[in-house]
Amino acid sequence: MKKYGVNELRKMFLAYFQEKEHLVMKSFSLVPHNDNSLLLINSGMAPLKPYFTGQEIPPKRRVATCQKCIRTGDIENIGKTARHGTFFEMLGNFSFGDYFKSEALHFAWEFLTERVGLEKDRLYPSIYLEDEEAFKVWNEEIGIPADRIYRFGKKDNFWEHGVGPCGPCSEIYYDRGEKYGTGPEDVMGGEGDRFLEVWNVVFSQFNNDGQGNYTELIQKNIDTGMGLERLAVVCQDVPSLFDVDTNQAMMTEIESLSGKKYLEDKTADVSFRIIADHVKSCTFMASDGIMPSNEGRGYVFRRLLRRAARHGRILGIPAGSLSKLSEKAIALSSDGYPELSEKKDMILRVISEEEDRFNKTIDNGLAILQGLKEDLQKKGEKLLSGEDAFRLYDTYGFPLDLTKEILEDSGITVDEEAFQQAMKVQRETARAARKSTNYMGRDDIYQNLDASLKTEFVGYDTLECEGKVTALVYLADNGDEDEIRPSVEAGNRAAVITDRSPFYGTMGGQQGDQGKICSGTSVFTVEETIHLQGGKLAHLGAVEQGGFSVGDTVTLTVDAKKRALTARNHTATHLLQKALKETLGSHVEQAGAYYDDKRLRFDFTHFTALTKEELEKVENLVNEEIARGDVVLTREMPIEEAKKSGATALFGEKYGDTVRVVSVGDFSIELCGGTHVENSSSIQAFKILSEQGVAAGVRRIEAITSQNLFDYFHHEEELLKSLSGKLKADPEHLLARVESLEKELKESRSQCEQLKAKLANAEVEDLAVVEYKDCSLIAANIPGMDRNALRNLGDSLKDKHKNAFILLASVEDGKPILMATAADAAVKLGAHAGNLIKEIAPILGGGGGGKPQMAQAGGKDTARLEEALKQSLDSMKKQLG
Repeated sequence: MKKYGVNELRKMFLAYFQEKEHLVMKSFSLVPHNDNSLLLINSGMAPLKPYFTGQEIPPKRRVATCQKCIRTGDIENIGKTARHGTFFEMLGNFSFGDYFKSEALHFAWEFLTERVGLEKDRLYPSIYLEDEEAFKVWNEEIGIPADRIYRFGKKDNFWEHGVGPCGPCSEIYYDRGEKYGTGPEDVMGGEGDRFLEVWNVVFSQFNNDGQGNYTELIQKNIDTGMGLERLAVVCQDVPSLFDVDTNQAMMTEIESLSGKKYLEDKTADVSFRIIADHVKSCTFMASDGIMPSNEGRGYVFRRLLRRAARHGRILGIPAGSLSKLSEKAIALSSDGYPELSEKKDMILRVISEEEDRFNKTIDNGLAILQGLKEDLQKKGEKLLSGEDAFRLYDTYGFPLDLTKEILEDSGITVDEEAFQQAMKVQRETARAARKSTNYMGRDDIYQNLDASLKTEFVGYDTLECEGKVTALVYLADNGDEDEIRPSVEAGNRAAVITDRSPFYGTMGGQQGDQGKICSGTSVFTVEETIHLQGGKLAHLGAVEQGGFSVGDTVTLTVDAKKRALTARNHTATHLLQKALKETLGSHVEQAGAYYDDKRLRFDFTHFTALTKEELEKVENLVNEEIARGDVVLTREMPIEEAKKSGATALFGEKYGDTVRVVSVGDFSIELCGGTHVENSSSIQAFKILSEQGVAAGVRRIEAITSQNLFDYFHHEEELLKSLSGKLKADPEHLLARVESLEKELKESRSQCEQLKAKLANAEVEDLAVVEYKDCSLIAANIPGMDRNALRNLGDSLKDKHKNAFILLASVEDGKPILMATAADAAVKLGAHAGNLIKEIAPILGGGGGGKPQMAQAGGKDTARLEEALKQSLDSMKKQLG
């Protein structure tokens, strides 16, 4: 048997199924598309779910893919076992109502034995114990003896997830020989490493109603999955997925960086595997536009990279080396995933910046964690509080699993429930960035629409067309259920689906069109246009008059003014991206966008705030291109031709074989499906309103163009006139007038402070002083003082009285304030201003604290000031003993 490499096996698999009339589709992004149930794509079938559910019609009934996947459910086992990894590639062939069991099993057998060359007598199939049809295929058609076909129960060989399509499956195992195990567990179906499951063929033939009742599906499907790395393990006859050629190359690179050897020390080997696996995962995540953050898939990225960084330290790898390992991963995998090379600069920058960010805090975090661990050990406790774990996460960037891993060797666990509660509190208090689904939160009802319905978009060429209503969805706004109806009447909110439409549906940052749908005297106002699965457009809004029924011929008219303003903002965004690349560097990539008829917002990858000069340069470059008046061209071309032309692609986006390319003169060229102006001069002008950071390595620019910019300048002009009138100065001299007023105000405040000080000093003469234990105790209410004045007065009293221990009170903005201070000599005798404040402030309904020498607090109840001052003298004496 030839020892094929990972890249070679991938090509062989896809070529084989292309010969078998399968459409070979490129790997989908790791970011799920219109699937809120998944954080990351974790199987070959996951991105194809709409084809299995019938919500979308597949491009062909036979499909094959090699899908990049990430699973983190068993992250704690990564590196400790030969089987677990977060990143893997899943080979799969799929049939949507085409071939079934016989063909699927023959394909699998032929590929493994004739193409790959695995020995037939070392392959063992398993089937569901009741699946006689699969048994006959294996036994009678393929010729495998009955005693080598293993029957397993539902747990092992029946695929189902609650309600919906399900069915038996047939797994193919490979006997790796006695050198991988001879124990009782090293048998077919055992837990040992000798028999390795290579391929799983799922026969989706039943529907489960959720009550345990199964009915035959009219359309039976095939869903198969074969781990590419597992197949390589078998072909290369190596112990684990970490020993296949591509991962072995990663190990060699880690050896070079660390000066240590793989497979010489079991503890070090764990770190080798974690680093190799996690860096590869992060490399692929970055290639799909995922950025490290403290939420969602960005948090998965962050915790994987930081875990790799910590294990890099354990091996002695120099700080900042993870980007070198990422570069190696890119070189090893670009053959199957060219986007890695295309986005190389960006990927390496993201990984380098995130590692650097972690390195700046890890030492402090490790020191604090070590202190917490020692405190627990002194107390004989084995549970770290959730609050402490959260502080390490929130302040020092320690993901929870990293804290758990560090403590594990000491037998200490973490109060995860309390940690999650602290996380919940943070999320609730932080400004939540809510993301609605692409179906207005009404996914379920749209799933019931006929999958064969499609909408032809004609909006590139016209803003008005005739169409036929193909479906109507009544949208309840009073707590009732949404429902598909044959008609809707005036007063109803609805989604109108038609066979043709000039309305652009929200996509790629461009907000959907608004307008009217009319039929005779009936009028429907379109408030938003969205995409549904299967190439359908839904026009959301309300029936203003009359009614609509399925089958009606209607006239659809887009709001031309709003479309034009949106197009100006959209084209301006293309110019902005190009200007940012020219100003900041090629690492700039689009990380998000929003444009409607009022404004544009562009998120991009960059790691520092833009300087005033950089912002001016970007703005000038965009306006120069607008003034140049270049023609905006849109062309359709093959994806490879578009890439060769230098067209910028949306980071992490999945493109088909044919793409739409939008170019603005020689300045900008991008892949884009949106609507644009015909000439850059139509944008008229461009103005940046703000620039800020929105996530680690992601900046945001907000800007306006054309009429919105003129409205902005008009508003600014009116504001300037109003200020000029108020300050009695023409606009030219307004700044000088403001500076003069500032000077006057500063002088007035200084005079006021001086007067307050004189008044305070006058009152000081009459203050009662209690001599106690060689200290001077003062507790007094000084009206008309603010916090600063109380502090200054306290300092004066300390200078005047021996070993002073003082509490002063006043009322500021209707609320009591307290200030306590103690001379150094008084502190040595036991005085503590902070403790005094902690004891007295609650009397006034407040709180506060501070250091032994000075502390302050606020309160709510002025009526109890005298009571608080009287109590303070007793407290002072108690402190002094």
